[in-house]
Amino acid sequence: MVVLSLISPVRDVAPYVPDLLASLTANARPGHEFLVVDDGSTDATGDLLRRARVPGLRVITRPEPGGPSTARNTGLAEAAGRYVTFLDGDDWIRPGHLADLVAAIETLDCDFVMTDHVEARGTERLLRTTPEARARERLPARAAILPQHDKSMVDYPFTWAGIYRRSLGPLLEFDPRLHTAEDRPWFWRLYRRAASFAVVPLGGVFYRRDAPTALTRIGDARQLHYFDAFDTVLADLAADGEPDVLRYKAIRNYCAIMANQIKIESRLTPALREAQRARAAATLRGFPPELLASVLYGASTERRELFAELLAPPDPAQTPRSARRARNSAR
Repeated sequence: MVVLSLISPVRDVAPYVPDLLASLTANARPGHEFLVVDDGSTDATGDLLRRARVPGLRVITRPEPGGPSTARNTGLAEAAGRYVTFLDGDDWIRPGHLADLVAAIETLDCDFVMTDHVEARGTERLLRTTPEARARERLPARAAILPQHDKSMVDYPFTWAGIYRRSLGPLLEFDPRLHTAEDRPWFWRLYRRAASFAVVPLGGVFYRRDAPTALTRIGDARQLHYFDAFDTVLADLAADGEPDVLRYKAIRNYCAIMANQIKIESRLTPALREAQRARAAATLRGFPPELLASVLYGASTERRELFAELLAPPDPAQTPRSARRARNSAR
């Protein structure tokens, strides 16, 4: 019987495949399966995986890349385990970490368990802890979305820093349209609809921060998918008639991501920078005015000034043609 299915979406990560395979080998146990989904790699990733001899390893090849959401969904469709976890192709886990994960979720008897993780930058290692301080305690999942004015578990959107009951079914599926920020609506839905969760201080996942292969380093239109991700969160909240306290939290998160992305917009082409600012302005104008005013009241001076700039009347010097191009690029 398969107890745990680990799903690892990979694409063009050949330099990191040896570390990935070594960590899987060090975590191989009876009842563990490793589903590595090669999402249309064009480098040596596929060859390295197919030659590997790791107990429980199964390589699933997608001829054309579909993005991390589609790759994870491909793995979920094949997963036979009672529990599932995830691991990105450029990260690794310490020996015995997966056995500890299984022991934690079975002992705590909850829907999912989240863990601390280690951020790796070259030779530097930094422990990143969960926002929830109550460790090894079964907690109601929905309550973990709050507080609205401070960091909470939805601000810790790392799918690979957890283990989940496979019986959660559709709650574990990712939106295939999203190539970045796909974990944001995923966690919002999980915390809203699952019954219980817990945190344990394992710190066994090593997250390679700012690796060249990371999607956070790209400079194309996928970088703007956070708009679609948070629009999905807000649409779900509205459809379910959720209270304003949750919408406030979501809008606060949305504004923080917008501000951060605009702050690092130098990675984008000039056209995408224009598109991002145009869509940010339209998004801000679409928020309920009273909720936006409340969010901005607690924001930093720098952020308030940025949003005031975005919300300012358009420059008359901008031609209708360039305005249309910015709006169309933002869609």
